[in-house]
Amino acid sequence: MSLESVQLCYCGSNKPFENCCEPFLQGTNFPSTAEELMRSRYSAYVTMNVSYILETTSPKYRKYYNPKSILEWASKSTWISLEIISSSEKRVKFVATYLDETGVLTRHTEDSQFEKIGGRWYFMDGE
Repeated sequence: MSLESVQLCYCGSNKPFENCCEPFLQGTNFPSTAEELMRSRYSAYVTMNVSYILETTSPKYRKYYNPKSILEWASKSTWISLEIISSSEKRVKFVATYLDETGVLTRHTEDSQFEKIGGRWYFMDGE
């Protein structure tokens, strides 16, 4: 495999996508930390994998998310980068940079909370 054919992961890890977030998005592996889940959810927005976004949202909060709205926002945004500001066991503060549908550069900063249920990590909410 040539270096030119390697797709780096969208999450900014500098690892090949196939060895980073892709196994999570395909359901063949599960994130082992809240940060891995955060990174994989960002990759899911980039690839418009709405089912992954919903499946990795805590069952307590899932009802507040609309698949059509997620897809619309994800598809109308041009995703540029993800920067992890800080990460602890159950919190990840990040900045996601993207161009909105009008071409305005937007930096979405969020402090997200995660929980582990049955050995799997889930997104709860963010500020």
